[in-house]
Amino acid sequence: MELLDAFKWRYATKKFDPDKKVEQVYVDKIIEAAWLAPTSSGLQPFEVFVITNQELKNKLVPISMGQEIVADCSHLLVFAAWDNYTAERIDQIYAHTTSGREQPADRYQAYTDRLKSKYLNRSEDENFAHTARQSYIAFAFAMAEAASLKVDATPMEGFNNEEVDKLLNLSEKGLKSVTLLPIGYRDEENDWLVNMKKVRHPKDNFITELA
Repeated sequence: MELLDAFKWRYATKKFDPDKKVEQVYVDKIIEAAWLAPTSSGLQPFEVFVITNQELKNKLVPISMGQEIVADCSHLLVFAAWDNYTAERIDQIYAHTTSGREQPADRYQAYTDRLKSKYLNRSEDENFAHTARQSYIAFAFAMAEAASLKVDATPMEGFNNEEVDKLLNLSEKGLKSVTLLPIGYRDEENDWLVNMKKVRHPKDNFITELA
């Protein structure tokens, strides 16, 4: 399926069929799409948690504004960003980069020194806002890949971040939840949104061309 056709097909699924599970090969592709997403300075300052445990998904419902889709979906992806930038985190990813590229260990030292000078002098809140924005790029890549595979996905910000962090022990890992992405297959008979026309702003209002 061409990407634009896939985008026209997808919608924010409101009711998943809990009996239909996404094939693991598709799940792997969706996660790889997120993994391949670009990030600022290549730091990839977030992680993805993939939840299939039904008991755990059920526990997420009351802290997700009662939205049953987190329980009924096949897999629940949680995008969690670094709570802050640290010298150790910056050094770790660049050590991994130079190793993977078979480059000298100090190949990017001047660049990482500039990153540390910038990020380590900012507040934790400002840095988390930045890492969270990076996670959204991967989040979008995952949704795009899901659509291309005809796997339904629903982007979610409607949840209690602190409670999700507590349930998944994210703070112990230096992470904070940003978004949830339930994936699965739509329940066409019971989803009120499935046949609704996709409506967006008129393109004349959406696009401004500066020639």
